[in-house]
Amino acid sequence: MDTSTVKIILQILHYIFFTYAFLAISSYIVLSIISGKETLNYFKKKSFVNYKDILSSTLSPSITIIAPAYNESLNIVENVRSLLSNHYVNYSVIIVNDGSKDDSLERLIKAYNLEKINYIVNEKIKTKPLRAGVFKSKNPAFERLMVVDKENGGKADALNMGLNISKSKYVACIDVDCLLVEDALLKMIKPFLDETETKVIAAGGVIRIANSCVIKDGKLLDINLPKNLLVQSQILEYLRAFLLGRMAWSKLNGLLVISGAFGILDKNIAIAVGGYDTNTVGEDMEIIVRMRRYMEERNEKYRVSYIPDPLCWTEAPDSYKIFISQRNRWTRGTIETLKKHRKVAFNPKYGTFGLISYPYWLIFERLGPIIEVVGLLYFTILIVLKEVKWEYALSFLVLSYIFSVLFSIVAIYSEELTFHQYKKKGAGVKLILLSALEPFILHPFVLYAAVRGNFDYFFKKKKSWGNMVRKGLTTN
Repeated sequence: MDTSTVKIILQILHYIFFTYAFLAISSYIVLSIISGKETLNYFKKKSFVNYKDILSSTLSPSITIIAPAYNESLNIVENVRSLLSNHYVNYSVIIVNDGSKDDSLERLIKAYNLEKINYIVNEKIKTKPLRAGVFKSKNPAFERLMVVDKENGGKADALNMGLNISKSKYVACIDVDCLLVEDALLKMIKPFLDETETKVIAAGGVIRIANSCVIKDGKLLDINLPKNLLVQSQILEYLRAFLLGRMAWSKLNGLLVISGAFGILDKNIAIAVGGYDTNTVGEDMEIIVRMRRYMEERNEKYRVSYIPDPLCWTEAPDSYKIFISQRNRWTRGTIETLKKHRKVAFNPKYGTFGLISYPYWLIFERLGPIIEVVGLLYFTILIVLKEVKWEYALSFLVLSYIFSVLFSIVAIYSEELTFHQYKKKGAGVKLILLSALEPFILHPFVLYAAVRGNFDYFFKKKKSWGNMVRKGLTTN
């Protein structure tokens, strides 16, 4: 290959990378503007909502909270207490102990005075069989609680067991290690109550990071900014994703994922599509995509809604090893879901779902890390060939960095104007200062985890879910 041909190829790649960067930045700006406007509208509408009517009405739709648990003895009693403390009139809680090898079940039996009951599971969705059985409390104070002990089948299988057992119209699927705020169900059920001609099939809320927060008796008492820089960086990342991203996708009716940490589904539709897929590590995204396909293919009007209130607090990884494992799994889950539902891609039959949401996830979420790595290799080749135009290259890098920092600052400002969860003196300043460091603290590891996720998906024979080691949320 002669020199002129190489230069032409490099020039083509140059335009491809420039166009991709321009489109990515433009999409972030557009989504953040839509999110800002929609958040303001949400606050205006919220001021007219009387949540006391929902709280006191016996006509409020029934909700079952399904919480899979595997080796969660460190937090299990405290977190179940949190789930039982919700300000909602018509709900129940099903804890699915998914073959835990620790003393989770024994702790629950002791703390909640549980006894085994005779219970026949209506197996609408195939799951692993029961192990010790089904338990209810002898104490009337815990009449909402049911504990199911089954053989290990993974999170998706445990959620399917909960779907089989639930008798409610809606199910709230939650990680048992998460802490719900007391009015979470009240706010999450609101979109379902508002539905007229357009059916709401699922709803999600904001997930916040609880590391270093003070929790007592299942209640969040004090919100602190963690000292760990990795955890702080994830707080920034969550603010950007939830405040400047998902609100816009909700407005566009283009949400493809509701966080597995907390979301509400229409139970009948979830069962109709076959429940959670046990063959993927991204079951939370996959079921939403499948439910959307189900509705689209029946030409039924529907929405996937999003509530911007901070409704659920969870423990984030505080070590790079666990963080990389988590993001590796997220990458593999995205690949599996997009591949399984590739029929949707650029298909006008699926409307916004096929023409906007799926392409965005494919181009900017699925392929983004790969394109970034190829771009770095491209830049390295340019250096070796001495073809770098340094003025242009440095200008591009500086502008990219400035945009990243400003985008984080906009997310912090949005948080301060809306929910203002970090009220401690100096917390906002620390987050702003962190926004300058976060591209170096977090992003390289996000990129590495995504590349590893791609490698593991295509070349690793055993598709593991990955470990998330819990240290336990702070109690007082």
